[in-house]
Amino acid sequence: MAKKQTAGREQLGDFAPKFAELNDDVLFGEVWSREDKLSARDRSMITCASLMSQGLSPQLEAHMKIAKENGVTKDEMVELITHLSFYAGWPKAWSAFSLAKEIFKD
Repeated sequence: MAKKQTAGREQLGDFAPKFAELNDDVLFGEVWSREDKLSARDRSMITCASLMSQGLSPQLEAHMKIAKENGVTKDEMVELITHLSFYAGWPKAWSAFSLAKEIFKD
């Protein structure tokens, strides 16, 4: 089961409280928790693919860490990035590999 998300409130609660609430309670609380429809592991793979495709490295780094916690292996992440390199772009793959190499080093 996906763990309770509090990053929105921790990082933006005072500055953008509604956004923080939507992030923690709706996106992670309601959508990510629907594991009877799609596992947290699969959601992580999909999310990493989307973020890599958009070149959103800060968010990709955070979600790669979540993916690892959700059971995505180094080999699976390498395959995901390799596959997407032809669809999302070679430079984006290089950036994603830099993150993955650090996150999955152990």
